[in-house]
Amino acid sequence: MPRIEPLNPPYPASVDRALRRWMPPDVPHEPLTLFRVLHRNPELASRMFALGAGLLGHGLLPAIDREIVIARVTARSGCAYEWGVHAATLAQRAGLSPEQLRATTERRTPLSSAWQPHHAALLHAVDELHDTARLSQPAWDALRVHYEYAQMLELLVLTGWYRTISYLANGLLIEEEPWGARFPGP
Repeated sequence: MPRIEPLNPPYPASVDRALRRWMPPDVPHEPLTLFRVLHRNPELASRMFALGAGLLGHGLLPAIDREIVIARVTARSGCAYEWGVHAATLAQRAGLSPEQLRATTERRTPLSSAWQPHHAALLHAVDELHDTARLSQPAWDALRVHYEYAQMLELLVLTGWYRTISYLANGLLIEEEPWGARFPGP
């Protein structure tokens, strides 16, 4: 049980509208538990929506690159909740295979031979940011071969955003969605 109980239907009209905005149309399940908890503070939820939706729906990174970053950040943060939500939906649509998704949960940086060079550079950068909160010049240079400055900025924000989401889900003890992908065990 999460530390803060999520809202349950029927929702007040304003919350119902907001939750529908947060979810893709025609989804066969309730809004995410995380969203329903966040709407205990609608003003905060509204501010968070702007950045989260912008990164997911209007970003400059290719969808597969974005989902590799999200999977690795959430895996390294031990956030089975958010990893499972993305693995079950957006990561698969972006083209990540089940084997690649599983590899994002390995403790060590997944072997670069299993990834295209720019994906290996992304994984290394996420690990370095996770471990040191910095990006070394070699890691920066490896990314710059493949990405424009605007994409590099987005990558850093995306990494930090999903670390924040991981802190939120983990701190609230939010359990995995029943339809989400199961986080691989040790």
